[in-house]
This record gives sequence, C-alpha cells and structure tokens, in this order.
Amino acid sequence: MMKIVVLDGYAENPGDLSWAGFEALGDLTVYERTPPDLTMERLSGAQAALTNKTVISAAILDRCPELKYIGVLATGYNVVDTEAARARDVVVSNVPSYGTAAVSQFAVALLLEICHHVGRHDQAVKAGRWESCPDYSFWEYPLIELAGRTMGLIGFGRIGLATGRIARALGMEVLAYSPHAGQVGRPIARCVDLDQLLTESDVVSLHCPLTPETRGLINRASLARMKSSAILINTARGDLVVEEDLAEALNHDRLYAAAVDVVSVEPIRGDNPLLKAKNCLITPHIAWAALASRRRLMATAVENFQAFLSGQPRNQV
Repeated sequence: MMKIVVLDGYAENPGDLSWAGFEALGDLTVYERTPPDLTMERLSGAQAALTNKTVISAAILDRCPELKYIGVLATGYNVVDTEAARARDVVVSNVPSYGTAAVSQFAVALLLEICHHVGRHDQAVKAGRWESCPDYSFWEYPLIELAGRTMGLIGFGRIGLATGRIARALGMEVLAYSPHAGQVGRPIARCVDLDQLLTESDVVSLHCPLTPETRGLINRASLARMKSSAILINTARGDLVVEEDLAEALNHDRLYAAAVDVVSVEPIRGDNPLLKAKNCLITPHIAWAALASRRRLMATAVENFQAFLSGQPRNQV
C-alpha cells in the first residue's frame, strides 16, 4: 500500500473535514504542521506527499528517492521546486480553481468594509455612542458609494473575472490588466495597459500570480500613478506589494486606504510597516478558507491523486 504523508494538514482541515478520501487510497499519516527540520524525516519512505505551505526543495527530493507524487493543497505551488521534481519524474499537481467564489467575495468584503466600516460602527453602537447621540444617525468615517466608480483588476483569471462581475453588479466600471485576458472577460471589463489602469481606477484589486515579473509590482513608482483617493486591495500574494512603499503612501495621504489578506512574511511579523500604517485593513490570509471552498479543495486533491494512481495525472504543474 502506498505511503501518503500530509505535511501540514491543519490549515485545510482543522477538524471540520475528513481525510477519508486519502485513507481509502493508501497508508495515510497526517501532520498538522511540519517544521523545516522535520520534513525529510517525515517524508522518509513516502511515495506521496501533500503540502500546503511546507517547502519541498531539491535537497529534500534528493533525500526522498521513493517520492513519486506531490499534491499541493492550494493553487500556488511555489513551495515545491517543480523543476527539480520534473527532473526526478515526480508528479506535482495543484488545485487551481477551488477558491474562486470565496476569494472574489472576500476581496469585495474588504472593499465594502473600507467603504462603510461596518464593524467599527457596530462597536460604536454597542459602546453606547448611538444611545447618547442627539441625532437619529451618526457616522465616524466617510461613507463611500461605489456605483459609478472604477475598479481596476490586475490579473484577470478566474478570481479576477469573478471579482469583476461583483463590481459590475455594484454599478462600477471595470478595467483589467492581464497579458492573458481572454474573450470571456470582454463583457465584464475593458482591457487596458497597466499605466492606464493605475491612473484611472478608484479601486485597484490584485489577482495576479507571484512571478519574477510581478514581484514588487505595487511600489513607490506605481503607487505614485494612482489617485490619492484610491483604494488598494490585495488577496493574491504579499510579495506583489513593496510594503514599506505602501505604508509610506498611506501615511502621507498619497493613497486613501488599503486592505490586504496577504503579506510578504506569514504569519505577519511585528515589524511589518503595514501594522502601523494609516487606514490599512489586514486580515490573516483567510480569503480562501470558507468551508465550502475547503471542501472543494479536498475533493479536487483526492481526484488529483486518483488520477495519478490511474496513470493519467491532472492539474499537473
């Protein structure tokens, strides 16, 4: 029976899902988390590994010659040295589309929180502020209507397209920048170059992968091209943004607000400049994590492994 090791299963399944699909396919061992110095030991003798954020490097592959399959419990697969895996005939599969609905919904939730500060106003009411108010209504932050404003999407794959559909439903004009924009998105967004998107958008939302070309895409120069009244949303990858430059833009009122679900080092470190930046909303990388989304992830990961066992790998990267 094939030995299957889950290196860091807690994020995908903190107890509200089942590993039964994998248990039916081999001898399964699940670790909630794996520190780097234990990765080789835990993969020793395994033919299949499942990882979310635990790194599987070329050095680890060299020391684990029996490994034939790596299933990434995520869409991004930069934690695996795919070139080294390919050279050693190790199949690597990811789960490309499980979180489309959840992440696009969350991106817009971040935007709406900036526009209305619903949570802060709820806290104010429960603290007695409304009860003691001489007027029937009060607000502590500017309230922003999105209808008629422009959403700019950097990246126009599944999640960018879904986010664009929601923005259109809110009455926004939608611009998109993507080298790979397809015909399916044309009714939703007008495709423009990056400079036009940055200068014309009231909201810029990031939905592109992290590549050498996109690393640090949002930096001092690109922020300078944005409106000082603009809002930046990042639910993609933390390293798309130069965080020091974003904090500086916020603190000097060169950008109105930002909301990020991802940062460059996760969990966030206490010295991250965004923690003290003005009007910056930070959530702990949870856009993907709705139960329905994680159920799809688990089901697809099992199907990927079944396809590998049948000799027809799918979602191979």
